[in-house]
Order: sequence, then structure tokens, then C-alpha cells
Amino acid sequence: MPSGLIALLDDVAGIAKLTATSLDDVAAAAGRAGTKAAGVVIDDAAVTPKYVMGLTPDRELPIIWKIAKGSLRNKLLFLLPACLLMSAFAPWLLPPLLMLGGAFLCFEAVEKLLEALQGGHDVAEDAVKAHSSAELENQKVSSAIRTDFILSGEIMAIALGTVATEPVWEQAIILVVVAILITAGVYGVVGLIVKMDDIGLHLAKKDGAGTQSLGRTLVKAMPVLMSILSVVGTAAMLWVGGGLIVHGLHEFHIEPIPGTIEHVAQGAASAVPAIGGFLHWLVTAVGGAIVGLVIGGIIVSGLHLFKKH
Repeated sequence: MPSGLIALLDDVAGIAKLTATSLDDVAAAAGRAGTKAAGVVIDDAAVTPKYVMGLTPDRELPIIWKIAKGSLRNKLLFLLPACLLMSAFAPWLLPPLLMLGGAFLCFEAVEKLLEALQGGHDVAEDAVKAHSSAELENQKVSSAIRTDFILSGEIMAIALGTVATEPVWEQAIILVVVAILITAGVYGVVGLIVKMDDIGLHLAKKDGAGTQSLGRTLVKAMPVLMSILSVVGTAAMLWVGGGLIVHGLHEFHIEPIPGTIEHVAQGAASAVPAIGGFLHWLVTAVGGAIVGLVIGGIIVSGLHLFKKH
């Protein structure tokens, strides 16, 4: 009887150890998937603050909460089942879909670059003039959730591509973890960004020269931070979008572009072994961004020509 109990406890310990290992694997895979989707995540964080422009400060966080709930609903109720069905029944669809998502990212990045170079009108200001407060709020939430659906689709597809060889149950857990963590991370950061000026104003009214100075710095830093986020988001879109296309070309055995980038990356890494890993990543990222710029430029040019006709 005691030996049977010991054997049972050994079995339980073995199962617990196996479960812990599986959870570690899931956490590691979720981390890799989230990292792969970093470019889209950065763009999501850069894009979302514009949806609370023109609203009163007391409505900013409630609006972000509404958008965050819509984002999570997009990921868990619509995109997650679609990803799992595709993984189970049509895994061959994933590489071309990732390439299409990459091309869309490249297109968006080039559009943003052109918009920045040409200058654009203030859409938020126009909306404030045209709508009442409630209408404006509903319009912004709907628009943000629609945009989020596209970005969330890209995030989930990239995450799925990272774990496509794992069992379906593990894919499901990883995608749920990625969906929850990325949504919480993105909209948590967005909440801090949009309230930065309010926090700064609050600190600027406090006693103490240091606190007041910090408050004024936060207020002044807000436009700079938004500009930096916009630049980083655009660069990340080019890098990730171009990288998805390069990876897709490799998957379809179209090697000239992927092979050239890899050859240059390995050469750079070999030249300076001390920082070889960083140089390999940097050359690969720059190569992907150049491909993204070219692909995005072709798509934008084609669409502009089509509109003229």
C-alpha cells in the first residue's frame, strides 16, 4: 500500500513537472510570437491615441477602455477561431496571408511617409466641428475598433506563423495569451500617453520647484513623444512588413532577395563577432525595411494611377 502511494505520488510529480514544462514552453512561445508582432504592436500604440483627440479629458480613459474591449473581442471571438481553423485545415494559406498582411503594412507605412512629407489636414478637428460629443465618441470608438481589427488580424497571423508547428491546443493557449497581453500592454501604454499632459498639468500646480519642473517637462514632451511614436511605428511597419514578404519569398523558394539579405547579414556578423548577433539582426531589419519601402511604393503608385483613371 505505501509503495503504491509512493508510485502514485511519483506519477503526480511527473505529471506536474510535465505540465510546468509545457507551461514554460507556452510562455516562451508566446513571448516569441509577441516579439515577432512587435512592429504591428508599436504601430497600434502609435495610432490609437489619435482617437481620443478632441474629447474632454474625463472621457479619454473610458473611450480607451471601450476600444480595448472591442480589440479583445476582435482577437478572441473572431480572429482566434479563424486562425485555429486555418491552422487545422488550410495551413498552406498562412504564408500567402502573411505576405498580404506584410504588403498592407508596407503600403500603410509609405502612405504615412507621403502624408508626413505633403502635410495633411487635422481630421480630429474637422470631426469635432461636424459632430456632437456623443456622436463623435461613438464614431471614434467604431473607427478605432475597425482599424484595430486589421492590426489585430496581422498580430494574430504573425503569432500563428511563429507557433504553426505546435499542437492545436498549444496554439490556442499561446494565441489567447498573446491576445490578452498585447491588448493590455498596448492600451495600458496608450492610456498613459493620452493622460501624460494631464499628469504634467497636475504636477505643475503642486508645491516644489522640482515637481513643477517635472510637470512642465511632461506637458512639453507629449508632442515630441507622439512624433517619436509615429516615426518608430512607421519604421517598424516597414521592417516587419518587408520581413514578412522576404520570409514568404524564402518559403516559396524564391531566394535572390532573401539570400542576398542573409549573405550580407552573415558577412556583417562575421566582420565584428563581438556584436555579431546585433549586426545580423540590424542588417536583416534594414533589408526588410528596404524591401518594404519598395513594395509599399509600388502599391501606393499603382493605387494613385488607378484613382486617376
